[in-house]
Amino acid sequence: MSRIGKKPVSVPSGVTANVEGQTIKVKGPKGALQLVLHDDVKATMDKGAIKVDPRFETKRARSQWGTARTLVSNLMTGVTKGFEEKLEINGVGYRAAVQGKNLQLQLGYSHDVVYPIPEGIAIVTPKPTEITITGSDKQKVGQVAAEIRDFRSPEPYKGKGVKYVGEYIFRKEGKKK
Repeated sequence: MSRIGKKPVSVPSGVTANVEGQTIKVKGPKGALQLVLHDDVKATMDKGAIKVDPRFETKRARSQWGTARTLVSNLMTGVTKGFEEKLEINGVGYRAAVQGKNLQLQLGYSHDVVYPIPEGIAIVTPKPTEITITGSDKQKVGQVAAEIRDFRSPEPYKGKGVKYVGEYIFRKEGKKK
């Protein structure tokens, strides 16, 4: 039995939520999001909260139950507080800057990497070696952070590259003479 799935997701004040079949639509101060649930689970609106239940007693339905509840919870958090991911750039001459609707990255290549900022995502660079990605959709924020990190992921010898703040890079010892 899912312990996460049993707990209903409360709808905070200032947020409107609609459940229409398998689609959940949420609108709040940070924007509007929607989610289509898996066919093995059903959602119902009950006393200012959304409750997710499995339709069948199969293993797949029980595994989707907790996942669906967490996705609904992420919708509520996204439209009220939003999500944030921070990246750190290490390396001599490596830097980032936002120019218009593009993120300009200098990562040691012979050319600058230009990343177009997707709709619904805000990117700021408080320092040339820090990137902060914010948005209301958790999946989109994480995907953008992963794409930027993939341009130059950190290497294990000197630690040069783009990494998440707080990420530990396993370091290797170099060649010995």
